[in-house]
Amino acid sequence: MWKLFKVAFLAAVVLAVFFGCGKKAKDTYLVGMAGPFTGDGAQYGEMARMAAEMKADEINKAGGINGVALELEFQDDKGDPKEAANTAQKLGSNPRVLAVLGHFNSSCSLAGKEVYNSVGILQMSYGSTNVTVCEGGDWTFRNVYRDDFQGQFIAEFMKYVLGYDRVAVFFDNDDYGRGLRDAFAERAEQVGLELVREEAYVRDTQEYTPQLTQINAKKPDAIFISGLYANAAMILTQARNLGIETPFVGGDGLLSADLITNAARAAEGVIVTCPFLPTTADEKTKKFVAEFKERYGTEPDCWAALAYDAVGVVAEAVEKAGPDRKAIRNYVAAMDTPQKGYGGVAGLTYFNRDGDCMKPLVVAVVKDGKFVPYEKQAADLERAEEALAASALPEAGPSEGS
Repeated sequence: MWKLFKVAFLAAVVLAVFFGCGKKAKDTYLVGMAGPFTGDGAQYGEMARMAAEMKADEINKAGGINGVALELEFQDDKGDPKEAANTAQKLGSNPRVLAVLGHFNSSCSLAGKEVYNSVGILQMSYGSTNVTVCEGGDWTFRNVYRDDFQGQFIAEFMKYVLGYDRVAVFFDNDDYGRGLRDAFAERAEQVGLELVREEAYVRDTQEYTPQLTQINAKKPDAIFISGLYANAAMILTQARNLGIETPFVGGDGLLSADLITNAARAAEGVIVTCPFLPTTADEKTKKFVAEFKERYGTEPDCWAALAYDAVGVVAEAVEKAGPDRKAIRNYVAAMDTPQKGYGGVAGLTYFNRDGDCMKPLVVAVVKDGKFVPYEKQAADLERAEEALAASALPEAGPSEGS
């Protein structure tokens, strides 16, 4: 009898635990988030994680999603495509996960895309800008611009606004670095911006002196870095130590407080493009910046803003379409006009048929150890192009009858 009682008791405990877990599953809506929470890109991942947690807390304090709490599950892909594929498998195979926010690195989003599309779960990247990220992936979206848009803009800005004629390119030999480099190089040729030297590097490169010496010998007007902040900080430091005073311009991969921390004075004057700056904010964004600073003691970067908005997009989809993977994906896909878009802290988010989202660009410069808006912005490029087009028109001759 005692043995029978013990068996019955243990069975009851197992059932209680089992059904308790089941009850918890019903009490929360689970969304995965993948990013580089450790490794060279940890600064980006940590910013995104903090912003996502902040948005989830705000949603839950306001009553959750239709009364159900939003829960986030974080998976560290370490900025490594192999880790990203494993991470995607973990999240995609969990039936509780309704959607995935991620990845940050383009190579990681590309590595995870096949998994997400095969299992049928929404992938919403908050940082991947390589042109091919959304191609061929019906379940893959992003709330940030593509590299072809950014690369073309940088080439035009360097030529028409900054007035450079001869430039060199330093690029990270990964999906992000190559994609941005390719778009930049193509547009540079079209606008008459001469590429005098190109140098590639891999992520674990520590010594850039030989490449910098080769570039400096070509006497470029400026050097464009197509990569991430960790390598860029070493490039800047070593360039200045060599006495190279050539101006540097970079894409959004350079936008990190750690660029300034690691490069110190060598970062002064570096110009970068990005989708968001906390100092160029409307009232909604100012509120986000103030609350982020109060909570974490630091200003949010553009990746924090994009991750914050990505949580908002997915939460809206769950609220309107229900906790169903396909319904969530279809709701997001239907956000295809400004009128149907999501008004976030990093601007309006809506998608084209490929899942791409175009965001406006901001030009920033490192001044006195901070990223601040550059004195010239996208509007200055538009005016420069208009003036150039007008100057190319033939002068009007005397009118008829004069």
